[in-house]
Amino acid sequence: MDEKTQAKKPMGKPVFGRPQASNAGAEKYGADFRHIVRVVNTDLKGEKKVLMGIQKIKGIGYMFANFICFSAKIDPNTITGKLSEEQVQKLEDVIRNPAKYNCPDWMMNRRKDVETGKDMHLITTDWDITIDNDIKKMKKIRSYKGVRHMLGQPVRGQRTKSNFRKNKGKVSLGVVRNKTPAPAAGGDKKK
Repeated sequence: MDEKTQAKKPMGKPVFGRPQASNAGAEKYGADFRHIVRVVNTDLKGEKKVLMGIQKIKGIGYMFANFICFSAKIDPNTITGKLSEEQVQKLEDVIRNPAKYNCPDWMMNRRKDVETGKDMHLITTDWDITIDNDIKKMKKIRSYKGVRHMLGQPVRGQRTKSNFRKNKGKVSLGVVRNKTPAPAAGGDKKK
């Protein structure tokens, strides 16, 4: 066989017009490789490094991901699909309880919570629900920010003349001309 025919190996019978998926992950990374790793109710791609992969979880940024890898004693450059179940459990524990692993207060995304007074780090749907409840509370007490939320206006002091002008109902942009009725064609004829 020459080199050209060896390079073109068939991938299998097509399924619905597509070639079958090859077992490229197992060939490249080994038999224990997983394409999808489930961490904190989020599917992470197995091909990515742990540091980049866990940033796909809502509420986790670069610095917090770095803290998680350090606290769980996992190399940030490890491929996510190669993690063992014990390592995944350790990641989840650090993500859910960062204060237990001496996370600095400035790294938390919910410091001095109104109800509890504690520093917390919220992730996934907990973050969404908490922010939604905060906005509802501001609307209920009719604070300035709550009123701005109700009106659909910018909340943090931005200007409104040049920004925030599209998709706000019947607000027109630019110059609006008065429509004058056109004279009727042939209307002033004498008989």
